[in-house]
Amino acid sequence: MDVSDPLTVDTVLAPVDGSEDSATAVEYAVAIADRYDATVHVLFVLGREVVHGMDSGVVSETDVAENTQGFLEEVAGVTDAYDVSFSMSTAHGFSSSVKTRHPGSVVLDAAESVDADFIVLPRESVTDAPTEVLEKAAEYVLSYASQPVLSV
Repeated sequence: MDVSDPLTVDTVLAPVDGSEDSATAVEYAVAIADRYDATVHVLFVLGREVVHGMDSGVVSETDVAENTQGFLEEVAGVTDAYDVSFSMSTAHGFSSSVKTRHPGSVVLDAAESVDADFIVLPRESVTDAPTEVLEKAAEYVLSYASQPVLSV
């Protein structure tokens, strides 16, 4: 009897926000990509405070870019144990001019943009840590994504 996997995965999207939970989600995304011989796209979603700080000039875009790049380089190390290629991008999770822009919609827009077949993101947190941007996005993404979603 031929038991073939009915799921085809070419690209796994792993939204991150710099938290430990999002780094763990990348580990799961890489394992899934390895299983399906897929690639991983890591999307760093910037939080409300950071976006508003950059818009008002209080937060340096250079500092944000350096911090984001540092985190992305750390999580890229997860792929070392696997034969998985990955790409990275950054997105503003909020907008002062587009009221419907929030982390959940940003994740789904990115999934469409990179043609993701699978999404792995941190589950909703029980804490209200301001640095954890994606904790509120999990329920939205689980409700509206057209591809399978793993919330870890």
